[in-house]
Amino acid sequence: MQVKTVTNNQNSATNNQAPEITLDNQNQNLTQVLVEELQSEIGTKSRSIQAVAHRITLEVERICTKSDRIQNSGEIDTWKLNLARHRLHKCLSYYKLGSRQGRVELHSNLSTMVYRHVAPSQSQLNFSARYNLIEDFLQDFYAECLKAFRRENPVDSDYTPRTQLELAEYMGFSEQYAKRRITLRGRGSQQLIVLRAQSFSRRQPNETPVDIEQAVEYGRDEEAQEHNRSATAQQVRSNLIEKTIDPSDAVLRDRIISELIKYLESNGHNDCADYLVLKLQDLAAPEIDEIMGLTPRQRDYLQQRFKYHVEKFSRSAQWKLVHQWLGADLDQKLGMSSKQWDIFVAQLDSQQLALLPLKQAQKSDKEIAKALKCTQKQVQKRWTKVLELAWKTRNSEIGHGN
Repeated sequence: MQVKTVTNNQNSATNNQAPEITLDNQNQNLTQVLVEELQSEIGTKSRSIQAVAHRITLEVERICTKSDRIQNSGEIDTWKLNLARHRLHKCLSYYKLGSRQGRVELHSNLSTMVYRHVAPSQSQLNFSARYNLIEDFLQDFYAECLKAFRRENPVDSDYTPRTQLELAEYMGFSEQYAKRRITLRGRGSQQLIVLRAQSFSRRQPNETPVDIEQAVEYGRDEEAQEHNRSATAQQVRSNLIEKTIDPSDAVLRDRIISELIKYLESNGHNDCADYLVLKLQDLAAPEIDEIMGLTPRQRDYLQQRFKYHVEKFSRSAQWKLVHQWLGADLDQKLGMSSKQWDIFVAQLDSQQLALLPLKQAQKSDKEIAKALKCTQKQVQKRWTKVLELAWKTRNSEIGHGN
């Protein structure tokens, strides 16, 4: 591939234009394929499309040129197309989420990757304290990602994503950059973001020693009360009274809570969202009644509605997230034993039996609707029925322990 970069300091300073890229015919064809696929997916003639397609082509060419395995495969063009489409689909997945939800998704993915590494292994931080460290770490990491994007792509030194497609491209790049494997001498390889997180944790100050009895017992004099209000004392007390939670489980739990609150509020159930927030603070029923201005009867009715909407949430768009947290994903037989799974499958009708393997293959609702010749709404309704049946079978007495 021939890449020609034309720069003009004066023009760059005044017009802030990206460097011009010239590709050979083979890679121009690949770029055109990507342009057409982008246009068909997002339905726009945005100037960003051509530039994004160019940059994906350049990256793929660089990867294929450096890889001996690809060069010796005899299928370089196939590799280029597959790699380009993989990056294109990642970019489109962030584009379809939108700028706000895309940021949430990226942040969640990266948080999960570094959760165990941002603090020294011997530290006993609870989720809240570790979450604060993650926030500090990722702010620096996002800045590093932008620098790397500018360095590795034919853009200006002060380039910043401005369109929704450019932002999606940057988020996809950030995820890919975080997952890069770095070879370590005599120790195999490790993901780049994990190495950065480990370096970050080594820069953290030693934990402040706190007397355990002072942390647990609330003092009565002014000095003791001041001590018990300190963040470190509260953290230790929290660690002592909370049950141990697996770190990755805690990240997933936090994400589910966030999605559930968003779901309740978006559907006009703000009182259910408020009830959830108060329950998460471990408040007793009378305290919740007082805060929300409820009679016991009103609270009972609210609890029933809350339970209904939580069950609906767990079987709707967020079913996969909830089942992953419960250890009941599709690759785990939806949390059932082998005997329960056989009983469950035997109860499915022909439409549900056709749907199940497509869900197991992680096909989208759009792809499933096309394969089953029905609407996406029908796919979602059928899958909700499958999850309801799985829920009943999983919680039955039959087949436990097999």
